[in-house]
Amino acid sequence: MRRWTLLVLVFALAGCKRGGSPASEPQAALPLLEDGGVDLGTGAISAPEVVLPSLAPLVERISPTVVSLSVLGTSRMPPGHERFFGGLRPPRQEKGGSGFIVDRSGLVVTNNHVVEGASSISVRLADGRRFEGDLIGRDAPTDLALVRLRSPPADLPVARLGDSDQLHVGDWLLAIGNPFGLETSVSLGILSATARDLGSGPYDEFLQTDAAINPGNSGGPLFDLSGSVVGVNTAIVNSQSGGRIGFAIPSSLVRVLLPQLERTGGVVRGALGVYTQDLTPELARALGLGSRRGAVVNGFVPGSSARSAGLGESDVIVSLDGRPIESARTLTRLVGLRRPGEMVRLGLIRGGQPASVTVRLGRRTDLEGAGPLRPAPPEEDQLPPDDMVPMRLGVEIGEVTPEVEEAIGVRGSGALVVSVEPGSPAERAGLQPGLVIVEVAGQAVHSAKEASELIRAARAQPPIVFKLVGPGRVSAVATVQP
Repeated sequence: MRRWTLLVLVFALAGCKRGGSPASEPQAALPLLEDGGVDLGTGAISAPEVVLPSLAPLVERISPTVVSLSVLGTSRMPPGHERFFGGLRPPRQEKGGSGFIVDRSGLVVTNNHVVEGASSISVRLADGRRFEGDLIGRDAPTDLALVRLRSPPADLPVARLGDSDQLHVGDWLLAIGNPFGLETSVSLGILSATARDLGSGPYDEFLQTDAAINPGNSGGPLFDLSGSVVGVNTAIVNSQSGGRIGFAIPSSLVRVLLPQLERTGGVVRGALGVYTQDLTPELARALGLGSRRGAVVNGFVPGSSARSAGLGESDVIVSLDGRPIESARTLTRLVGLRRPGEMVRLGLIRGGQPASVTVRLGRRTDLEGAGPLRPAPPEEDQLPPDDMVPMRLGVEIGEVTPEVEEAIGVRGSGALVVSVEPGSPAERAGLQPGLVIVEVAGQAVHSAKEASELIRAARAQPPIVFKLVGPGRVSAVATVQP
């Protein structure tokens, strides 16, 4: 009897924890497999299943607005180099890209680098129909171009331009285009960052996405999940590990430039006529400022309207029409979106005190060759009749400013080749933007107006012989047959 009593006591003690609290429940162990792994199919904790919605209805709706472009062009040579080819034409080049329709009149947005130097453009719709296209506008600094279909049908599907300013990092995005010639390819990703500067120009403000973008996607649309175009795919950066990062021009910029591209074939930008630099912490301390953001004025272009309006050296520009200026680059970009002749109000810090000036913008010198393909109406451009003469040859000219002299290394008089229309007599002769005309028909050129007068006089006895100077004072001769 005593023995049974002892056994009962032992079992009672085993069921109790030290301190009188109940023993914890044994933990269930996952079964082990023969190879030492864990059998997740038995005893594993299950999570509720999340079903992702299909994007097929959205893709079916928006993909007909995306087109593929086949571009045929001729390799460009510096003026005077034709003699090395013995009179033979340089080889023709073929390239492709993407685009999207923005108007039922047949307007297609794409990249400038897709159609640059094109002698012919063929546009294929998603349903297989093909149309010839004409380049009607391009802007090299932002890499935008506008093509119009010849004899477009009435049933063209049209993409809707969205507002990229409303995007947030992490938003889902769809890229549709023709990578490697594979038409209407779709990729999905998120917005990785905004306002990226790739160092390709003063107007860089790219959207960054991890949606797959490859060669051939250039010029194609980047959609949000409502089906609106929020970007134009334009650049790829390859990492050392082999990965790709895609970049797109924001639709907010496309919306601003599209009317100019359609109307005059290019973008004419405003200019303050000032030299600026970023407000660094060191500069802020030297100037006795508490601000750490802005653009410091450190010089003026001769004849600057900003100087005439009262802007001074060491002034710090902190806003333009109420929009904050983070850096000198921000100032250049915002001014570049305005047209010459517009009035802008600059917020300043001068001597540690707030101030403001109102400036009428001048016209920015076009060193990128991004000027209009066609002259603007005389009432807007206010050009005298003589200055319209070079346009008939397909070339736009301007004055040689100090910035041009510094960029090209040319000192003295002449006339700057601002832009050259593709397929024009000027392009066929080898004229290129950025060159300086120093002689026309053997006569020295001292200004753009004088060049226009000499061209008009020389048209009576064609061809017209131009002497040009390029970077490093390299000279060349071009013969233009009107």
